[in-house]
Amino acid sequence: MKKNWVILIAVVIAVAAVLLGNKLGDNKGSPAASGISEPQPGASPAASLDPAAPKKGSAAPAFDLSTLDGKQNYSVGGARDKVLVVNFWASWCGPCDLEAPDLVTLYGKYKDKVDLYAVNATNYDRLRNAKEFVQEKAFTFPVLTDAQGTAGDAYKVFSYPTSFIVDRNGKILERIEGVIPLDTWEKYLDDATKDG
Repeated sequence: MKKNWVILIAVVIAVAAVLLGNKLGDNKGSPAASGISEPQPGASPAASLDPAAPKKGSAAPAFDLSTLDGKQNYSVGGARDKVLVVNFWASWCGPCDLEAPDLVTLYGKYKDKVDLYAVNATNYDRLRNAKEFVQEKAFTFPVLTDAQGTAGDAYKVFSYPTSFIVDRNGKILERIEGVIPLDTWEKYLDDATKDG
């Protein structure tokens, strides 16, 4: 009888070890397993950990996404008439909620020189919640849905909000992870638009 208990305990330990090993293996690609913590203002932990992540000086990955209502498409990639801000966000994201009024202010100030596309992480969000967020925050700039996560994957977005400032030639000027002060945004956009 004692021998049966020892065998049973050994089997339980072995099964637990296998399950734990599988669980750890499955999480290798997760932000926590990658060592990515909450971003500090202006910091780019994902860009520093992933050499393939688009960063300052690289071409902005191309995408074509539709608006929340599905009535219009917007494209990114290559040369354009205006500087572009691409902001990745989600309705459940607390920092995105904090950043929203600044985006509205920035668009009001710079819309003649800057396009702003707010890309909802629809693959991690609910469309209804995204629409409510947009209405509550009074977004007047295009809000796009990334239902398959293709744009987020191309830009290697691991945390929200993550924003990119793209020049008229389609090159990334800044990769911004987390919330930054409004005056820092204004400095970035003043620099990006000073020649036009």
